[in-house]
Amino acid sequence: MSRSSSKFTTPPPGVEAIGQSETFLMFQESLSKVATVNRPVLLIGERGTGKEIAAMRLHYMSQRWQEPLVALNCAALTPSLIETELFGHEKGAFTGAFQARKGRFEAAENGTLFLDEIGSTPLEVQEKILRVVEYGTFERVGGSLPIDVDVRLVGATNADLLDLTARGLIKRDFLDRLSFEVLFLPPLREREGDLLLLADHFARRMAFELGREETPVFSRTARAMMEQYAWPGNVRELKNVVERAVYRTDASHITEIVFNPFNSPYEKHMKDASLEKKTGPVDVQPTGLTSLHLKEAVKNLEIKLLKRSLETSKYNQKKAAKKLGLTYDQLRGLLKKHATALKDTLT
Repeated sequence: MSRSSSKFTTPPPGVEAIGQSETFLMFQESLSKVATVNRPVLLIGERGTGKEIAAMRLHYMSQRWQEPLVALNCAALTPSLIETELFGHEKGAFTGAFQARKGRFEAAENGTLFLDEIGSTPLEVQEKILRVVEYGTFERVGGSLPIDVDVRLVGATNADLLDLTARGLIKRDFLDRLSFEVLFLPPLREREGDLLLLADHFARRMAFELGREETPVFSRTARAMMEQYAWPGNVRELKNVVERAVYRTDASHITEIVFNPFNSPYEKHMKDASLEKKTGPVDVQPTGLTSLHLKEAVKNLEIKLLKRSLETSKYNQKKAAKKLGLTYDQLRGLLKKHATALKDTLT
């Protein structure tokens, strides 16, 4: 890839950033601004919000765009393997090390190293990364000669880094050194107006992939269903749902949206029959309620009622809110509050 200028402001095709909401545009503006500053950046966001894409855009909008962008998922490896992957090793450093090997830091020379799930980095490895960030030097595993590198570090996580620090799982010096700028990726629920824009984009791309001449259009009911859904998996989940809907339809309009592909069609009839038999007030007392503290009992009660109302209203959140005597915003607040406990219900 060659360009006339030493820097460009638009990432290459495939590094997508689609949205028009004020929240989304403000994040992209912050990302563009910090991209020009040669300092570490932390990207924090819920699963599916696009942290890897944000890291790619940051790299390609920086002055390092012509150099390598190297990535490593810190949660996918054991502590010893993470150290070897990052810093490489010398010949004979351990059993099986028949020759010297460069690590990710050396591979990213003059470029950017993206550490995903950085909150999972072991303490001993944090110490070594900190030294690289501060002094630009390190030793390979099993080596003693210093190796100088010029690498920009970008970290990403969906964890609470301050909580991990308080629990002693992250060194405060490590966190301080990497947090020149901390950017929070907006979840899909906060990106007003972007949902249908993204849905149409994913639908067009899926139709093209399938070789179809026309892209099926979402019906009014389908769009309403998508707007009322909580999207705990954010943009990644939306992409899967839309692609599944396009793939499954042969019509010009999409009328059915499947949010949870793991719902068995055979169990659904049993649940409906069971609900139809229920008459009178709903028994909302959880098992063992009397043995719980008040706060825990209230929490369990809220979760149980939320699940029941969503099931009986076929996951129409506006209808569920009405059943519970809540406003739509109050219901969304409770869904957010109990997102972890309701994960299986909302996905």
